[in-house]
Amino acid sequence: MESMHKRGGPGDGTADVAAVSALDEPTRGRLYNLICDSAVPIGRDEAANALGIPRKTAAFHLDKLAEVGLLEISFARRGGRRGPGAGRPSKFYHRAQRQIAVQIPARAYEMAGKLLADAVAESERTGDSALTCLSRGAAALGREIGAGSGATVADLMAVLRKHGYEPRLEDGTIVLANCPFHSLVRDHTAMVCGMNLDLIGGAIEGARCEGCHARLEPHDGYCCVRIDPTS
Repeated sequence: MESMHKRGGPGDGTADVAAVSALDEPTRGRLYNLICDSAVPIGRDEAANALGIPRKTAAFHLDKLAEVGLLEISFARRGGRRGPGAGRPSKFYHRAQRQIAVQIPARAYEMAGKLLADAVAESERTGDSALTCLSRGAAALGREIGAGSGATVADLMAVLRKHGYEPRLEDGTIVLANCPFHSLVRDHTAMVCGMNLDLIGGAIEGARCEGCHARLEPHDGYCCVRIDPTS
């Protein structure tokens, strides 16, 4: 088949939840399994025949699965036919390469893994300690996360919420009801909490939220970092 176009791409955590929720519909779940089990892209007619459902029903659900990023679409002519008389390209579906990860509450172990791996690589390259490199890397990532947002406390809380921290205001202090690195903290408390402090401090700096200051203050059931207003 002659491929002409593809569609589909990664999303954020909200998109991941939507993708997983789409599979709750029985017909979509069966169609998704059918596509995943096939070594080649499948068209609407094939899918409808395989499940014994109307073609329009198959087309509707296949397109919904593509909308949430679970499937990718290609257009091709059957048998590779070309030129006049070859007919219009047909729509085919195959499983998207996108990784779906939904965790409640939110966790960010992939982010932590990348920061730690980058720190080890930088340490070998520069001779600085891995902890020093981790601190620099976390702060730099934090600045990148915070950049482009507004400079108010509400803007900062929106950034932190987007990255799974579940921020709340308590007596003017931002407390974080979730730690995205929860499992790592139990065995490597000092290292991970330090990384977290640098990450959030970098986000404050990137957001230019000059009225806020991050500090370590561990509490059961909360992230170890709290954010205070500065005078």
